[in-house]
Amino acid sequence: MIDLSRAENQVHCVTSFNDLVATPFSGIINAICWTRKLTGDFSEIIKKVVLSGNITVIEQEELCELQLSEQGQLAREILLNDLNALKAHGASPILNVINHYDRDDTFPFLPTDVYSFHVDRSPIPTDTFLCTYYGEPSEILPNSQGKKKVLIPEIRDELKKLYQGADEGFEAFLSEHFFDLHYQAEPTARTISLGLGNLWRLAVDHPESQVPPCLHRAPKESGQHRLLMIC
Repeated sequence: MIDLSRAENQVHCVTSFNDLVATPFSGIINAICWTRKLTGDFSEIIKKVVLSGNITVIEQEELCELQLSEQGQLAREILLNDLNALKAHGASPILNVINHYDRDDTFPFLPTDVYSFHVDRSPIPTDTFLCTYYGEPSEILPNSQGKKKVLIPEIRDELKKLYQGADEGFEAFLSEHFFDLHYQAEPTARTISLGLGNLWRLAVDHPESQVPPCLHRAPKESGQHRLLMIC
């Protein structure tokens, strides 16, 4: 089970895929969760896949060809059902085995990698779907407990030094380099783990969005691989 006592009513839980995709975001609700307790051995999927690099994409054909135990087959059936349901919805899900993501140390005062709380942005209406089946799950942060990093005076001053252009182009510079997507948690912030097996739909920053985008981040790895579906 996930602990939603920290969610400040921004999370709405549902009990089916149809409700997950059909329930509208509204007010401060910018995260919808299909809460599930899954069966099967998802670690076996990771062990049977040939891993390459930091992130390995498991293609559906490869997944179907794996020789698995009964528990591994149960896990595979769930993965295939999720892949097919998301594709039927019009999404483009990717199943990844993640060792770690690349770190961004280009600008130490404002890293822009996925370990930083950030929002997703799109020029067209869309949502972010994700589910962690094995390993450390992602986290979200209540919007009221995060501050856009480009508004923090000391960070903004560093960005202006980096920019060195006309004032009217500064905001465009922040957007072009994705600096404005990242947030800093307040000292007393309480993050929310997305848990294992739950399929989430998160609000994205796009022109037609009626709600604030959801602040989220990848977890710091604890030495084990993650099995993640995302789109």
